[in-house]
Parts: sequence; structure tokens; C-alpha cells
Amino acid sequence: MTTLREYLSHKRAALLARREAPATGPVPLRAHVTAEGRSGIRRIRIRDFQLISDSGPDFAGYDLGPTSPELQTGVLGSCVTHIFLIKAAELDVPLDSLEVDVHAEYDPRAQGPDGDVPVHPYGFRYEVRIASPASDEELKHLQAEVERVCPILNLIRNPQPVTGTLVRTDPQAVAIPPQQYA
Repeated sequence: MTTLREYLSHKRAALLARREAPATGPVPLRAHVTAEGRSGIRRIRIRDFQLISDSGPDFAGYDLGPTSPELQTGVLGSCVTHIFLIKAAELDVPLDSLEVDVHAEYDPRAQGPDGDVPVHPYGFRYEVRIASPASDEELKHLQAEVERVCPILNLIRNPQPVTGTLVRTDPQAVAIPPQQYA
């Protein structure tokens, strides 16, 4: 495949075939993260892939990879890009090029829920640059469909509860009950 339009044709065929296959239900997602002893880098393992997350030297890191908040902006950008491809294929909107930039802020002075500075990245915004012969109305409809179904965009807009469990790994290991986070 040499062009984005040719890829979208392939994507459309895969999308239509996937819709005709029997539904299998939810897909379990899993990531395993370890902290390296000498450097503190976080090695993220997802299926057969590895990513590294690190801090900058100002926070005892070696700047060997993006920080977690930076990874979150990348995850949002990747998801928005992928859903644009899916929806363009589904709606037969021709695309010659597609680029997504995501921006947000994170303040390392974060103080927790009672402080003035949020502990999480905030002010997420994205910009999509598309080259396409499609009309402005078709592109607006495409974006509306992307925003309606993009899983990570909607996760950020509508946070989900997260539970956490702490398990001791020493010989006297005792599970500490899960906590619910809003």
C-alpha cells in the first residue's frame, strides 16, 4: 500500500468483515509495569511490546522515555488518529494525509485534591490536520463521529472508577483490601 486512500480501502474491508463476525464480548486489557532498580525507569509491557517511561534529571530520572502524563497525551493522539481512520473508512471519506497533535498541561507542583494545583494532566485539546477532497460538511460529520466513539477521548471526558489492590510479596504476604478511586 502506498497511499492513505489505499490503506482506507483495506481498513474498510477489514471493518466490514469484523462486523460480520460473531460478537465475542469484552476484550481484557492488561499492562504490567516494573520499576528498574538502578534507574527507576518504568518498563511497561503490553502483550509482546515494551515501552519505557522515565522522569527528567530534575526528578531523579535519566530522561530515557516520556513521562506518564506525556504518554497519556500520546495515547489520546493515537486513539483519535485510529478512530479517524476507522470512521473515514466506514463513511467512505477519502483522506490523503492525517496528523493529530495533542496538548495538555501538567503541573509538577500538584498538591492533591485539597490543593489548588490538580494532580492530573488537564486542559486536553487536539488538532487534526487532514488533506482530503471531502467537503467541509463531510469532515465535520467525520469529526463528530470520531468524538462520539473514540474510547480514550471519552474515557478522559467521562472518567471511570478505578480500584486498586496492594499485595505484599514478602513471606508474610497479606492482601490489603481494594480501594475505590473516583
